[in-house]
Amino acid sequence: MHLPRRDFTLEVEIALPGRGISALFGPSGCGKTTVLRALAGLERAAGRVAFGDQVWQDDQARVFVPTHQRPLGYVIQEAALFPHLTVMGNLDYGLRRTASAEQRISRNDLVELLGIGPLMKRRPATLSGGERQRVAIARALSTSPRLLLMDEPLAALDAARKAEILPYLERLHVELALPIVYVTHAMDEVARLADHLVIMNAGRIQAAGPMTELLARTDLPLGQHDDAGVVIEAEVAEHDQRYGLSRISFPGGTLWVGETAAAQGQRVRARVLARDVSVTRQRPDQTSIVNVLPALLDAVELDRSTALLRLAVGGERAGPERTWLLARVTRRSFDALELEIGDLLYAQIKGVALMRD
Repeated sequence: MHLPRRDFTLEVEIALPGRGISALFGPSGCGKTTVLRALAGLERAAGRVAFGDQVWQDDQARVFVPTHQRPLGYVIQEAALFPHLTVMGNLDYGLRRTASAEQRISRNDLVELLGIGPLMKRRPATLSGGERQRVAIARALSTSPRLLLMDEPLAALDAARKAEILPYLERLHVELALPIVYVTHAMDEVARLADHLVIMNAGRIQAAGPMTELLARTDLPLGQHDDAGVVIEAEVAEHDQRYGLSRISFPGGTLWVGETAAAQGQRVRARVLARDVSVTRQRPDQTSIVNVLPALLDAVELDRSTALLRLAVGGERAGPERTWLLARVTRRSFDALELEIGDLLYAQIKGVALMRD
């Protein structure tokens, strides 16, 4: 799609997966919301938009399907609920817009999925920000859309309300076979929710692909952020109740993390920041660092004062399904260790943030 403006031009061509959460990530003003509005038909960008085998816009064929005829739900930063209706009334408004034969999700399912049962008789003005946003998501889903668009749905919430609503977004991810396009500039939301990642800047796409692969690249702007790091898809292997720890396993190794309520065998995500990883040439004999993994130095991105290392967990035993780590060390340390691509090292991991899948 192409959209010229006085001081900005959007020029994107992309295909997104038909399942899971695709996150559009980038700084404010890079074009994320414009892409979302063009998908919805709210912004008329030149080009072609198709959803599966449905063509929603094709300028050459003179096709343009208006927004109200596109089977999608749209959630924005501010929960745009009808103030004169109760929560139940807001949901019923969406349900009435969908023919019974096309309804794939009931009111009871929505209430259960988003935990809004106690709110049904209340009006929007009496709800907290997190409660309003959960109701807004429920109303967007009440039309049984085939695609859900979410434009920074947590940006207007404080940290406490954001923490309240994130588990419900994870439930959408797990329980609904519904593709979601999610706009955000918050890396913690990407790490916790996204399956596919699109990195945007100045109206262009810099990179797109599986989230775990893009976060592990050293050549992208993500690596320059203070919160640069990787997300590891893992499985709970065991619990150590004596020390309040759980062990998670993944291709190439295992990690000890703070005890999780996730059951043994359950899939989880672990986030490891580059600033929490150091490297050594010799395996340490006595250290307070619980997690030490052999790793092969695969790539390096240098600047004047630091080096960003990409490490393949497992070292020489790393298989085709590699697990990656990033480590940020000083340029002085990089030179002192005389590091080179292909070196077998040991990664010492000081912190792991566990996120349930």
